[in-house]
Amino acid sequence: MSITYSSYLRLDELLELQTPLSEAREHDETLFIIVHQVYELWFKQILHELDRLQLLLDRDDATRVRHTLKRVLTILKVLVAQLDILETMTPLEFLTFRDRLQSGSGFQSHQFRAIEFAVGQKRAAAVQHYPLGSGARTWLEQRIARPSIWDSFLHYLRRRGYDVPRDQLERDVAQPVESSPALQRVLLDIYRNDPDVREICERYVDLDEGLQEWRYRHVKMVERTIGAKPGTGGTAGAAYLQGTLSRAVFPDLWEIRTEL
Repeated sequence: MSITYSSYLRLDELLELQTPLSEAREHDETLFIIVHQVYELWFKQILHELDRLQLLLDRDDATRVRHTLKRVLTILKVLVAQLDILETMTPLEFLTFRDRLQSGSGFQSHQFRAIEFAVGQKRAAAVQHYPLGSGARTWLEQRIARPSIWDSFLHYLRRRGYDVPRDQLERDVAQPVESSPALQRVLLDIYRNDPDVREICERYVDLDEGLQEWRYRHVKMVERTIGAKPGTGGTAGAAYLQGTLSRAVFPDLWEIRTEL
């Protein structure tokens, strides 16, 4: 059988995956499902790109590193833009099917947890939210034990001759990225004297800012839709999301700016 557009994309299967649960087939539930399914597809692509980014750093391929970071940043802009579509659904329209979500919550997205782990926001407690022995938990346990894109960047700097502190190169990669005054001195030297590596640093800052923008817009969307109500699945809703806004992904790249 020859390959067609439909068979290549497996459209018959794809278009059967939107199955509203509301008995009255509430109009806006289809939108809710599609937007969140598309989010998961983009999360999959971001992870695909971040894995590629680490391979490119290992190969010292700075040109493709910058290109890959640009692609991830562009995808993040799409993620933020999709919230505009979701916000066309009014709070009352969401309430027509919200109870059907039961314990389901975006908080349970294991792919977004994997993105957090990939950039260095490691939290062992996050893994505990998934059932012991489940595929998601096993996968996240593997992900949290892997070096982050920040760890890969530090080893790239070391190969370029920079005196990256040993404690940063040999740190426990299952722990979150913490700021390091000694590393900041290295980064200041890069910013002042190495424009090529400085550009990669700035793309990392763009990535950090892009994730923060996504989080902020997500918080405002939740507040707009459910106000201060608890989130589905028993989460704290917007209150929980607000607490994630101040977490810098790459703190050293922010802290050096007062010294430049």
